[in-house]
Amino acid sequence: MIGLISATAAGAVAAQRLASAWPERTRVYEGPVRDAVERAFGECEQVVCFLATGAVVRLIAPLLADKGTDPGVVCVDEGGRFAVSLVGGHAGGANALAVEVAEVLGAEPVVTTATDAVGVPGLDTLGLPVEGDVAGVSRALLDGESVELDLEIAWPLPPLPSNVRRPAPDAQAERGGPAIVVTDRVLDADGHPAGDARVVLRPPSLVVGVGASKGAPVDEVLGLIESALRDAGLSPRSLAELATVDAKADEPGLVEAATRLGVPLVTHSAEELAAVEVPNPSDAPLAAVGTPSVAEAAALVGGGELLVPKRKSERADGRPAMATCAVVRRPARGRLAVVGLGPGARDLLTPRAKAELRRASVLVGLDQYVDQIRDLLRPGTRILESGLGAEEERARTAVAEARRGQAVALIGSGDAGVYAMASPALAEASDDIDVIGVPGVTAALAAAAILGAPLGHDHVSISLSDLHTPWEVIERRVRAAAEADIVVTFYNPRSRGRDWQLPKALAILAGHREPTTPVGVVRNASRPDGSHRLTTLAALDPATVDMMTVVTVGNTATREIAGRMVTPRGYRWQENPEGAE
Repeated sequence: MIGLISATAAGAVAAQRLASAWPERTRVYEGPVRDAVERAFGECEQVVCFLATGAVVRLIAPLLADKGTDPGVVCVDEGGRFAVSLVGGHAGGANALAVEVAEVLGAEPVVTTATDAVGVPGLDTLGLPVEGDVAGVSRALLDGESVELDLEIAWPLPPLPSNVRRPAPDAQAERGGPAIVVTDRVLDADGHPAGDARVVLRPPSLVVGVGASKGAPVDEVLGLIESALRDAGLSPRSLAELATVDAKADEPGLVEAATRLGVPLVTHSAEELAAVEVPNPSDAPLAAVGTPSVAEAAALVGGGELLVPKRKSERADGRPAMATCAVVRRPARGRLAVVGLGPGARDLLTPRAKAELRRASVLVGLDQYVDQIRDLLRPGTRILESGLGAEEERARTAVAEARRGQAVALIGSGDAGVYAMASPALAEASDDIDVIGVPGVTAALAAAAILGAPLGHDHVSISLSDLHTPWEVIERRVRAAAEADIVVTFYNPRSRGRDWQLPKALAILAGHREPTTPVGVVRNASRPDGSHRLTTLAALDPATVDMMTVVTVGNTATREIAGRMVTPRGYRWQENPEGAE
């Protein structure tokens, strides 16, 4: 919850704007400002104060306890010009909140955290539990010192600056200095001098399979899990989930154990578990729930390395154990984000796309598209770019990098799933990596917005490029659209080597539509050198069209109205305007 506090009428107006924009996220505090701040500090994860920064500093100073638990605080000035991240920039989320507040209010976000200012990811903002000297290692990163990266577990991290290096395998004796370690193990000095700064990142790599008799006490389950991790030298902060059989989905001891550990309880069917090969099968669970293994099989069902074989709980009174567990380290999963960049204008690049570009340690894309967004990438991003015609190679490269445990962004123009890179990439990808699709504004939509409302009813997009699709197939689709009276947007309409397909397609449509049917021609939609014109099916000169153009042909109901191309939502609109929505 975000607490909103104001002291003046102008501040109250701005606070209400945030409250209206985020009704489920905000709470407006009224009454004396000091009392409101104290209440919000105790009740909210974040606070936005519409006050001078000096006043807020004095108000919150007595309330500050620990940067890990204090709420993030953002200040907005009286004129609503600036949203200042005051405290809790990373741990409290104030830096990100300042950006969000600024977007709503039309203000300028002010973030002074050093890592954010220079584009280096904060070590405490990576979404992983973090231990150690975050400030010391961050200072080393910013000062350009050599920082060792020890990836005991490959994990899709964001890009890190060039002064972060991986030691050679035989360089154990030379290790020392600031370090970032990615591991699920409990570490000792590990060769690093005690005075050296070190940060440990805990990836969620461990799965604990659990079995339990009916009524197993939660303390017995938790004690077993904790002892299994401790004896194996594993950190409970790397625990990803508890796993068990479906029949135990509502077992109170397991449900409560997962809640206390802060992880989900994942269940699998007995048939699924019975198919998993385990080292220690047993007749008891087979008779009880239909599988010879619960703990080991549930931990291994997703693959991985069995670190702790099945073990039973121990009871002080000597009675039979009521719980079993096993621990598996799952293989790291790389991350592939397929990102649509939109039609080219920076303000049509979505915030989600920007976030994925900054999260990726490897960027794969067409060279001209990389140039569009190069300034958005974090320092240290590895760029793999290639020219036209290498689409399948780029898809294979992106998937291969993700399989190596990298965080990869594969970019395409418009929406990456529309005549772009998502299709070849997903054809290569298997279920051993995580794939995230980031939608973008397509060329057809960008062009339609410029033309008016040509896509107000049923419509279809057809590529006229026969490089990958036989012309016979393309022609059949054009004829179907013509006969069905559907608005058509042509992608890849004409190039130097393909100058006859567009005239042929237009002739097919002309057999079913009047010569006066509106046609919109948009080149480089949304870009500074963009152009557009509205013509007719009979008047369109195909020679004026190139590969940077999309051509939208209306249906029999499409009209030019006040210089705009409009297709009604329903044909009744023309017959009964009063009844139209």
